[in-house]
Amino acid sequence: MNTQIINPLTNIKNIYFIGIGGIGMSALARYFNTQGVAVAGYDKTPTVLTADLEKEGIAIHFEDDIHKIDKEATVIVYTPAIPIDHAELNYYRDNGYLVVKRSDVLNWITENAFTIAIAGTHGKTTTTSMTAHILRHSGFGCNAFLGGIASNYNTNFWSHEKNVVVVEADEYDRSFLKLAPNIAVVTAVDPDHLDIYGTAEEVLKAFGQFTDKIKVGGTLIQKMGTEFSVDDSNKNVFSYGYNKDKASYHTQNLIVVDGSYQFDIAHPGGVMKDVLLNMGGLHNVENATAAIAIGITLGIEEQKIKDAVASFNGVKRRFEYKVKTENKVLIDDYAHHPEELNALISGVRSLYPNEKMVLIFQPHLYSRTQDQAAGFMEVLDKADEVILLPIYPARELPIEGVTSDMLLNGMKLAHKKVMSKEALLEWAKTTSNKLIVMAGAGDIDVCINQVQELYTK
Repeated sequence: MNTQIINPLTNIKNIYFIGIGGIGMSALARYFNTQGVAVAGYDKTPTVLTADLEKEGIAIHFEDDIHKIDKEATVIVYTPAIPIDHAELNYYRDNGYLVVKRSDVLNWITENAFTIAIAGTHGKTTTTSMTAHILRHSGFGCNAFLGGIASNYNTNFWSHEKNVVVVEADEYDRSFLKLAPNIAVVTAVDPDHLDIYGTAEEVLKAFGQFTDKIKVGGTLIQKMGTEFSVDDSNKNVFSYGYNKDKASYHTQNLIVVDGSYQFDIAHPGGVMKDVLLNMGGLHNVENATAAIAIGITLGIEEQKIKDAVASFNGVKRRFEYKVKTENKVLIDDYAHHPEELNALISGVRSLYPNEKMVLIFQPHLYSRTQDQAAGFMEVLDKADEVILLPIYPARELPIEGVTSDMLLNGMKLAHKKVMSKEALLEWAKTTSNKLIVMAGAGDIDVCINQVQELYTK
């Protein structure tokens, strides 16, 4: 196994991705495809995203079969979600190929670029996408590696001749520690991925280590209230927050206008008036504040920043309206942590204060459900009615006693139930409820699309 990886970017002719359908992996695949590299890969199941990659000329198969791999590939990239007994991965390892993680490749791409890295246990995808959009829309220019599909462009990657990279810095498996950004944002440091970190203290420690990676003279933009150790002797440190007057960048005078938010941004150089954000969720106002802070740091003109924010259409599965009519509102969100769910519910309440809210939630991972059970129960009780789907296991084996029924039994809410996906569709056909919110990071998106079809026929 390679202990030191030399940047081979200039020599790559063929590259192979194991887990190519992942949102982060697919962005890298698209990058190399635009560079004229022969790209191929494996994933477990076909999705809309893998179909799009195939349309772009990338060869993908869906069986773990060493006879279908690219043996000419000089670099093999894999995701940590791949099991240790995966035949293709082990073939490449056993035969001396250069086998690396996504984070290694991002390191190669960014090490000689001006890098803007957005990290955090939640909020990073929207903040990264909005930041990249501001740079693109304003004419500043950037290469973007996003953790979601930006609705404005229907992609998670784009390239630009300017040597500026905007990247989502993933804390899972500590992979963000391989980045050395010029500008870094930390959006949240709530306990998550405890199957990797073990304790909340280790999560905080990792984020502190991430900020230590900022280049000398660089800038940290940190959400106010994220308490972890920061060395401010060699970098500029600013805070941001929604309605936090002591933060370096903060919102003022927020109002709701025709289902959108209008607000001012107070910053070290003055006040940016009448910012318009056409997406739901007060947490997204906060995400916009961080993205605007980056734009100001880069010296982008105020009006160009405001125009970009007003034109931002959000990220697929981040407070995304799937249906928005007089009789039915269906909102889709990736929320899979109690803090994310809380932000989602608060955001919906701010826009629909008088509507009954039915929340349909699919828990993601047995370990996260077990670790965050009390938080989930407390937050789920804030909806008017809750429907839970069975836990989506992803890479995990079941944990005895950890089920959606466990969450249900710990909730105080009167109107609550556990349903199968099939039963949920039958419920959706007959319900008279106007406001339905569906959330989770598993395969609930398939159900969401089916429910959307019911309401748009």
